[in-house]
Amino acid sequence: MSIMLEPTIQSKLDTWLKGNYDQETKNDIQQLVAAGNENELTDAFYKELEFGTGGLRGTMGVGSNRMNKYTIGMATQGLANYLKRNFATGQISVAIAHDSRNKSDYFARITADVFSANGIKVYMFSELRPTPLLSFAIRYLGCQSGVVITASHNPKEYNGYKAYWNDGGQIIAPHDKNIIAEVSRITSVNEVKFGRIDANVQIIGPEVEEAYVKQVLALSISREALARQKDLKIVYSSLHGTGITLVPRILEAMGFRNVTVVQEQATPDGNFPTVKYPNPEEQEAMSIALAKAKELDADLVLATDPDADRVGIAVKNHHGEFQLLNGNQTGSLLIYYMLQAWKEAGKITGREFVAKTIVTTDLIDKMAASFGVDCPNTLTGFKYIAAVIREREGKQQFIAGGEESYGYLVGDFVRDKDAVSSCAMIAELVAYAKDKGKGLFDMMMEVYGQYGFYYETLISLTKKGKSGAEEIRQMMTTLRNNPPQTVAGSPLVQLIDYENRIQTDILTGKQTPITLEKSDVLQFITRDGSKISARPSGTEPKIKFYVSVNEPLPRKEDFDAVMKKLQEKVQGIVRDMGLS
Repeated sequence: MSIMLEPTIQSKLDTWLKGNYDQETKNDIQQLVAAGNENELTDAFYKELEFGTGGLRGTMGVGSNRMNKYTIGMATQGLANYLKRNFATGQISVAIAHDSRNKSDYFARITADVFSANGIKVYMFSELRPTPLLSFAIRYLGCQSGVVITASHNPKEYNGYKAYWNDGGQIIAPHDKNIIAEVSRITSVNEVKFGRIDANVQIIGPEVEEAYVKQVLALSISREALARQKDLKIVYSSLHGTGITLVPRILEAMGFRNVTVVQEQATPDGNFPTVKYPNPEEQEAMSIALAKAKELDADLVLATDPDADRVGIAVKNHHGEFQLLNGNQTGSLLIYYMLQAWKEAGKITGREFVAKTIVTTDLIDKMAASFGVDCPNTLTGFKYIAAVIREREGKQQFIAGGEESYGYLVGDFVRDKDAVSSCAMIAELVAYAKDKGKGLFDMMMEVYGQYGFYYETLISLTKKGKSGAEEIRQMMTTLRNNPPQTVAGSPLVQLIDYENRIQTDILTGKQTPITLEKSDVLQFITRDGSKISARPSGTEPKIKFYVSVNEPLPRKEDFDAVMKKLQEKVQGIVRDMGLS
């Protein structure tokens, strides 16, 4: 069957068929050609898989726009070149981990091969391990960089490559753009050194994990409450991912004696056979754990994503029904607990801070202010929270941080979101509340009563392929040049443009510079305090709209009525913004 591809795409395809690529790869390409699969070939070769500020992420398969041995090899060669330029003296070392996804272990070995062939010392976990343990290992072993092979909660056909710097945080400016430039200089697979040097590869021993567990256990504050609530009924699911290697062990070490692991999802499996998406944000992914919780009349449901850096939870609501909490709710409760517990322990001195991203609930800002604790807001992405921790190290004490996408961090020995330690501290939070005769939902309503009922939702519009990327760019251009004047009956009062780094007061026309790094994000603030944030995803073919509304909650008994009012307000925003 004959096919007609654009000349630039055909040229790339020919390079792969004639170049220094293995025969299996060439056979796979030829099968697509023989099948006349123009769409698949176009998407596989129309561009290079971009090494972005978080590394690589994409579907697995042959082609320059896919996750495979060669795109990973070129990325690793570029990173190795950059490391050798930045650390010209002494032995350079990196740590490598991988999750449970199909081919993650293979991609981790390819990464180790290339680093080792470049004379770089490689510390490698022998089996799958959570992403936060990789962040910890970089610091513990004194590495200059690190890589974890994971696509987080993406569907099973995806994989990814996340790069870290020597502080254990994901790479940020100026290194991110410099590494991107270095990777882009690798124009041929012939420049990649694939020849593994075994002497440069060392398996990470159990001492790293033991040190991490010790640090997590040291986070505990309410030890007496824990002792009294050791029979707290917890249901945990690892969603076929890496959390199974550490979360049950940590909960047991914390003293919890009644932890039920969801066995149907306990075996690591990159096909994620029991879920459509291994995402703890999704009701469907949590359904087996929720059924088990109802059967056992549990106090808490916990589920971690495949690389165990994000956690979703469910508790009984005021009607006695299990309800999933969203990322803003869980983050707010976790940070509230840490602030309250630190205050009760006399640990707040005025030098502490929490941190969140600009699209995460403003409830956290209000809570922090009431405790006299600073709360810097960062761009979206936990790497920016890690950067704030590094900048303030030795000057201020980090308590906890979070982002709406179910990522949280307590303590600073890890520099990325950490679902393992978060599971431990969320369980302690629930034990603390129960020790005071409350459920977690009761505590949440009390927080809303004190600070205001904040309700957030996320609308994601998927736009796949080349045409989808162009459509997303056009949507942002339209919003930037023609912002809405009124949203859900409330006039726009502020426009915050992080791309142009300008905050505009609509009423006065006054413009204020934004000090944060440039980012393609727009925020619309209305007179009634609603906030709509528009942001193209950096890891998925999506444009995301974060909607936040709030109202006072005079009494707990008013919860349902106020929730209905907030939901109606969100519906109005969705309608007026054309997001339905």
